[in-house]
Amino acid sequence: MESVQRRRVTVQGVVQGVGFRPYVYARATGLGLAGHVTNTPEGVVTEVEGAAAAVSAFCERLAADAPPLAVVDAVDHCEVPVVGGAGFSIIASRSGGPARTLVSPDTATCAACLAELADPADRRHRHPFITCTHCGPRFTIVTGLPYDRVHTTMAGFPMCPDCAREYADPADRRFHAQPVACPACGPRLRLLVAGVGAGAGAEPYEPAGTDPVAGARRLLARGAILAVKGLGGYHLACDATLPGAVAELRRRKSRGDKPFAVMARDLAEAERLAHLGPAERALLTGSVRPIVLLRRRAGVPGPAEEVAPRSPDLGVMLPYTPLHHLLFGLPGDPAGPALLVMTSGNLAGEPIVTGEEEALERLAGLADGWLTHDRPIHVPCDDSVVRVCDGAELLVRRARGYAPLPLPLPFPVPATLATGGDLKNALCLGEGRRAWLSAHIGDMDDLSTQIAFERAERQLESVTGVSPVLLATDRHPGYRSGRWAVRNAGGRPLVRVQHHHAHIASALAEHGLDGGRRVIGVAFDGTGYGDDGAVWGGEVLLADYAGYTRFAHLAYVPLPGGDAAVRRPYRMALSHLRAAGIPWDPDLPCASSCPDEELRVLSRQLERGVNCAATSSMGRLFDSVSSLAGICQHSGYEAQAAMELESAALRGTGRSDRHPYAFALNHPAPGRGGPVTADPAPLLASLVADLRAGVDPSVIAARFHDAVTALVAELCVLARERHALDTVALTGGVFANTLLSSSCARALSGLGFTVLRHRKVPPNDGGLALGQLMVAAARGATDPPQRGEVHVLGGTRQSA
Repeated sequence: MESVQRRRVTVQGVVQGVGFRPYVYARATGLGLAGHVTNTPEGVVTEVEGAAAAVSAFCERLAADAPPLAVVDAVDHCEVPVVGGAGFSIIASRSGGPARTLVSPDTATCAACLAELADPADRRHRHPFITCTHCGPRFTIVTGLPYDRVHTTMAGFPMCPDCAREYADPADRRFHAQPVACPACGPRLRLLVAGVGAGAGAEPYEPAGTDPVAGARRLLARGAILAVKGLGGYHLACDATLPGAVAELRRRKSRGDKPFAVMARDLAEAERLAHLGPAERALLTGSVRPIVLLRRRAGVPGPAEEVAPRSPDLGVMLPYTPLHHLLFGLPGDPAGPALLVMTSGNLAGEPIVTGEEEALERLAGLADGWLTHDRPIHVPCDDSVVRVCDGAELLVRRARGYAPLPLPLPFPVPATLATGGDLKNALCLGEGRRAWLSAHIGDMDDLSTQIAFERAERQLESVTGVSPVLLATDRHPGYRSGRWAVRNAGGRPLVRVQHHHAHIASALAEHGLDGGRRVIGVAFDGTGYGDDGAVWGGEVLLADYAGYTRFAHLAYVPLPGGDAAVRRPYRMALSHLRAAGIPWDPDLPCASSCPDEELRVLSRQLERGVNCAATSSMGRLFDSVSSLAGICQHSGYEAQAAMELESAALRGTGRSDRHPYAFALNHPAPGRGGPVTADPAPLLASLVADLRAGVDPSVIAARFHDAVTALVAELCVLARERHALDTVALTGGVFANTLLSSSCARALSGLGFTVLRHRKVPPNDGGLALGQLMVAAARGATDPPQRGEVHVLGGTRQSA
């Protein structure tokens, strides 16, 4: 007779809220095993008892055959005493102890739920909140762990007998699906329109049939702007094919020319507007459904120019909630919209709105109506933004669908909190060999964003169980994220990390490098506080996690007026021309775009050095060339001038091989040391000559991109010759430019370098906190401060 065995199996990872317990139940009962399974703060814990061969079979492919949304990090099992008994059960979850399980991201509505949504015979026909074990809200509704209904915002919706029966049936697709509901017991949708005399600023809108979706579709068809409550917050929506509606939404949001994202009815509509490859199709139709930045089709009639003026890309996503599908229309419905603008429900710079009362107040000047419901959103979460570069995914904004999935780390770290930067803020918690980046929070200038930052920090600690003993932040003395870290250190060590070092460390961590060997880090962005107090941003650092050497950088030029130079690229162009010794002749677009009085003041400002911080920023050089080429003189949103320069370069690619531009490299005097500087003066002189020769701006833009690529290659070869390094990390917001990223990677690979580029972590400041965390962990805190003090670690190695 075969021996009987009992084993306890603990599975860690994203295993709650993804159908793992039903999967375990089916697996155990199929093998004739007795025992039980439960959720705990440590993960899913199972005990199985039966014939030794059956127990072994249960354990063998437990991870490999897991449900599609599960992410199994570890499976630990041990033999325990046999207790006898028959049958297998799911028992109540255990609370208490530190949280060690992982919460699943929100996912798009699955095909099975969509089929029921459209089936008139199904009891969830047209139910805006249809969901099951394999789809729907997760992260945004979690209020605590373990993941059970009582610990979600669905706790206030008791299940009806039919839903309770499905929930308790191991053979049902909704077995232990915590958000499960139906029209009889679930959340309620309602449509509100602006009215007079309503205390909250709105009154119920009840069209014939009192169908909120039908009413919303009619409003959209008439050009109205609707606030639509989604998974992680409100969208502002309008029909993207109505230029007047798009223009009005742009005016109300004070959006300037910043592109809107659109939601297309289906893949065919997306393909009509933009080029799709296999990677783009997979992103658009997968379970995450981010906004995908797609190259627009030239000459295709449609809304692209109004939605994304002068942008080479169009941000497109497909419906990912039942409500989205209902807005576009189910089979048999009257014709509905083919394309909707779907932009974050907020004013520029503010965090996304999540609550109804808040939406009625903060969006009152933006929306004509509110399509809302009574299922609370506990965790705000914007749409993620992704683009494809050389066939691979490149995250630009990491939020819905990705957060709060952890990132594996190349070495264990103490419990650490990194606060990120002040633009595109995301914070990061890490412990052991895992790090959790928060969802995108936003720009810290706004008080409401700072409040959202504090809330996100508390929420991330609660779902990860990490209590940080070490803090990390940027070196910039004025960053609000840094000031928060100082105020909240509470006696814990605080490590200040140089901005571009953090960017490089983020790339190393994403690629699993342990820092045992330095890399050549090319960090190009708009701004970062330098060790010398200057504004860095065109940096080549020889770096590991513990430190760095500044090997090379763009030559310093004045940044006249700080933010004014960013908003008006012609100011930066004129500064670069002056540094290059090129007169401000009126035939140059940057000079003619600057009003006469401003030109006189700017000249004196530069002569006297008043409010002119020195900068080595590559981002500002992109702005300057965009202005000088006559492409963009006023920047209404971040990186507008650089994005329009990239768009022009795409048109000029293939015509730029003659008369290439070049930087001049200035080497330190023998025996003195110091970094190499790259002077753009000869490049600018060639560019001005091309302008006067009538060369098309698109060709000028392409030649500039080629010159930056050649500069990166030349500096990396020089670093390899001097320091025997052969791995290059390309990082910083400038490398969200796929034309430049692809060109640099191709050139470096051809020269024999190993090239690291971001894929799962944004290259911009959205990935900064991960690098801060890794640098802080590598340096450690060897001299812990007394309570109430702040212990700052920093500094660089000796210059090359």
